[in-house]
Amino acid sequence: MTEVRTRFAPSPTGYMHIGNLRTALYAYLIAKKNNGKFILRIEDTDQERYVEGAIDVIYNTLKLVGLQHDEGPDIGGPYGPYVQSQRREIYSQYAKKLIDIGGAYYCFCSKERLDALRQECERKGIPFKYDGHCRNISREEAEERIKRGEQYVIRQKIPATGTTSFHDEVFGTITVSNDSLDDNILIKSDGMPTYNFANVVDDHLMKITHVVRGSEYLSSTPKYNLLYKAFGWEIPTYIHLPLIMKPHGGKLSKREGDASFEDFYNKGYLKEAIINYIALLGWSPGTDEEIFTLEELKQRFSIEGLSKSPAVFDINKLRWMNGEYIRSMSLEEFNELAMPYYKKAIKRQDIDYMKLSRLLQTRTEVLGEIPDNIDFIEELPDYDVNMYANKKMRTDLNNSLEYLKKAYEALQGVDKWDDEHIHEALFKLIAELGVKNGQVLWPVRTAVSGKQFTPGGAIELSSLLGKEETLRRIKIGIEKLSNV
Repeated sequence: MTEVRTRFAPSPTGYMHIGNLRTALYAYLIAKKNNGKFILRIEDTDQERYVEGAIDVIYNTLKLVGLQHDEGPDIGGPYGPYVQSQRREIYSQYAKKLIDIGGAYYCFCSKERLDALRQECERKGIPFKYDGHCRNISREEAEERIKRGEQYVIRQKIPATGTTSFHDEVFGTITVSNDSLDDNILIKSDGMPTYNFANVVDDHLMKITHVVRGSEYLSSTPKYNLLYKAFGWEIPTYIHLPLIMKPHGGKLSKREGDASFEDFYNKGYLKEAIINYIALLGWSPGTDEEIFTLEELKQRFSIEGLSKSPAVFDINKLRWMNGEYIRSMSLEEFNELAMPYYKKAIKRQDIDYMKLSRLLQTRTEVLGEIPDNIDFIEELPDYDVNMYANKKMRTDLNNSLEYLKKAYEALQGVDKWDDEHIHEALFKLIAELGVKNGQVLWPVRTAVSGKQFTPGGAIELSSLLGKEETLRRIKIGIEKLSNV
């Protein structure tokens, strides 16, 4: 049985886009589900768009999320080099071979001629297509012109008649008329190959059995198949993935600045949650299950579960899933992950961070939001006194002032400062006053936090802040209310 071999072949043109990472994930899962090999290849033929450091981003991202490649530029393998710019001679040899067998030709058209042709197509309202001007130049004439130093490209010679069909595992059989295809460039004037040529040569030489890529390449696949057929090579299994769309339309695009994996990771989304969510953007397990580890995905993933319909990237669903992962952790694990975010917001040395983590873990969906949710611990914000008025809690500025004064007195008498004794003191006061719980607890919570939304209630926050700081903040609240 032939070994399953998949590849992830990103261009080093920036950050790891969500769509790129999904392609890598699916290619990895298909290989691992079938005990095959997952190959990393860097497609850097577009030197104008090359971004310094982008290759390191690719390595670091794959390593971080656990998509370990079996062959690649950094670890080698039997079919290297795995960087396209280092394979120029290989492409040149195969391009010349393709010319010899009649599948390609030299083209000497100037930029000016092509621009004029493009303008003519625009004037007629038709898509640009090369007119085959150099298609019938003899081999002898072409070689003579090359010797004279004329610039040239090598173009694919598409059959003028007939059709080309191919089968895709997601989209089914697709047939196109050959006369709709362009004689696209295979080797540019600088000697570098285009993606259209390099990916076919590399996939063949690297023995790739399953080609996983975005559906935007469906329209180019007939050209690739004609190259395979011209060389007499076996055509791989095609798996084109549906687009990932924004909630309000338009596809996610790295060029348009849509969020990358790194963006989400730096905001405090967990790598496990991101991978889990991306796995579901175009694939379904056939059940209502949504939470999968990478190991579980290796077992459950199937090509049959892929959809041809565009997937919608829903940030709220990712938030929810991230929250599920956070809640499934042990308290100790959450505390360790949250600590860098605590340190951003809190400089005080007297905070019980495990206590803070107990308050935050069930209320946190994204780690990066922790500093804004706990900044009041370090310093009481200058809040609006009208926050004390809350219809649901049945508080207004007058009764808040009255109950805050009494809470101050009650808390002054607490000897052992912990949740249990603070609770005992405040609920004893509530019983004596004969009022609703919120009429005392809301003013206290507002006074100690200065915020409408907090990771805990009056009792937990008071316990966390300590007796001296709690009483100081309640006193500030009393002063604010007294001055209204």
